[in-house]
Amino acid sequence: MSFYSQVKRFLVGESLPTSAHAEERLSKAAALAVLSSDALSSVAYATEEILLVLVAAGSAALGWSVPISVAIVLLLGIVVFSYRQTIRAYPKGGGSYIVARENLGLIPGLVAGGSLMIDYILTVTVSVSAGTAALTSAIPQLQHWTVELCLVFVFLLMVANLRGVRESGQLFMIPTYTFVVSIFILIGVGFYQQATGHIPENYPDLPVKESVSLFFVLNAFSRGCTALTGVEAISDGVLAFKKPESKNARTTLLFMGEILGIMFLGITLLTNAYHIVPEEGQTVVSLLGRQILGEHNPFYYFIQVATLLILLLAANTSFADFPRLCYFLARDGFLPRQLALLGDRLVYSNGVIFLSVCAGVLIVVFRGQVNAVIPLYAVGVFTSFTLSQAGMVRRWFKERTSGWRASALMNGIGAIATTVVLGVIVATKFQEGAWLVVVAIPLLVTLFIAIRRHYKYVAERLTLEGIAPRSSIPRPKTDIVTHPAVVVVGQLNRGTLEALDYARSIADEIVAISVDIGTTDREKLQKRWQQLEADIPLVILDSPYRSVITPIVDFVSEFEDKHPGVLSTVIIPAFVTRNWWEGILHNQTAVFLKAQLRARKSRVVTTVRYYL
Repeated sequence: MSFYSQVKRFLVGESLPTSAHAEERLSKAAALAVLSSDALSSVAYATEEILLVLVAAGSAALGWSVPISVAIVLLLGIVVFSYRQTIRAYPKGGGSYIVARENLGLIPGLVAGGSLMIDYILTVTVSVSAGTAALTSAIPQLQHWTVELCLVFVFLLMVANLRGVRESGQLFMIPTYTFVVSIFILIGVGFYQQATGHIPENYPDLPVKESVSLFFVLNAFSRGCTALTGVEAISDGVLAFKKPESKNARTTLLFMGEILGIMFLGITLLTNAYHIVPEEGQTVVSLLGRQILGEHNPFYYFIQVATLLILLLAANTSFADFPRLCYFLARDGFLPRQLALLGDRLVYSNGVIFLSVCAGVLIVVFRGQVNAVIPLYAVGVFTSFTLSQAGMVRRWFKERTSGWRASALMNGIGAIATTVVLGVIVATKFQEGAWLVVVAIPLLVTLFIAIRRHYKYVAERLTLEGIAPRSSIPRPKTDIVTHPAVVVVGQLNRGTLEALDYARSIADEIVAISVDIGTTDREKLQKRWQQLEADIPLVILDSPYRSVITPIVDFVSEFEDKHPGVLSTVIIPAFVTRNWWEGILHNQTAVFLKAQLRARKSRVVTTVRYYL
């Protein structure tokens, strides 16, 4: 085993067979930790974002935080009940991309998909940065290491998620529930002290820099709407639940909405009652904990550690859903196909790594500062909210199933509410940085379409339409095998046929091999093979661990052992793209296969190139 393989096995664990996929499901309790940590953790910074806007209008304006928070909780209720309708209509998973594409068309679907991708990447950036801020609030000496700490936390989350869904669920349950319980205790103690009169009487005097206007209040409202990010994750991840998936998902979504609403409103009421004013280097939860519990109370530090952990786990919501979204887009040809492959631990490993790299880049660019990223945060998620709910309204009117009017009404209210909020967010945050997301979404959609166009071009160039059967091509027949050959068949296309023609020209015994990782339609493949290549036997190799290379290398070793004293040729078909960057969109299986065959000391390995 290579050094890389040893390190990978140590960090990620042993490979799991495809048959274990059903076991990698989550209970409602575990799913709440994995899929709701983003939404639940937002209470650590959502109230603070409201106050950071209101503080510019002086002490008297801070009281606006309560009605703004009530409005956000009402919006949360609308979104939660709207997504419960979505789960009912899409019991196998109804993410914004699928709902919008099926009911509104291709472009709205791609806009929803691109918006969610951006949102998930920003979720990791914001959550890890906010978690690190909670740590540096308690230990100010660590503030100089903010970026480095953020990158370490992203790496740890990546490794945890590469180990598999079930393991990450078990790992993250304790911190999630610890945070929820600690916040409820903080709220309970805070209200008790308020009732007994142990609170500051007045806000400190703050200079008035802005007047309270409608636009000013809407700006604070839009900042507080970060509390709703992550609410759609359960709808996206229905298939991560144990059976019955849709029922468990709907129940978990309801629990999440109730817990989030109570915590968010409770913290806002307490910050208003205790006259908390945001400070540089201190989070609002930290200030509230110091005021209620005392600066040196061990439970204060316990809450800070719990906040750090839940904010880091909030990023895990993206790690759970971003790879699945990439799978759907890659399956439909809008992203590189490598993102549709299950990894060793039955997760979409390439999607996990891709998300980690993107988040790491943003952390370095924004230096791990939460407030620098927040203005970009909610545009993507509310775009996907709006398109998903609008798509559901159209679906109800089209299908008119039992109870469709009530469902359409609920989704219609959700669509209107999220559209209004999206407009507010874009208007109030555009100059603060939201324009970056507004520009990035159409650029991402353009990239999706370009990738799909490339795949269609490749399919047209490799099509077998009009190809005559090749078994009629004459071959020399000998009693003694002097030059056997193995032809690797990935897909049956023009490139494969040319490789088989080459094999006929040099070999007196040929066998073709194809690997089934659980997605091959064997009957269809064999039928087409008999039509075109009946003179060459096709062996389909099983791969319960989804590895393409290992079964091929093992077969070649056995084949060479059966033909001692002669040189066996391994023939690998490969197509060459028009431009080098297009090669990124294709699996580099031929490169890795040749490296493994060289390590096994196979002596003759030939690549037959087909130029697109």
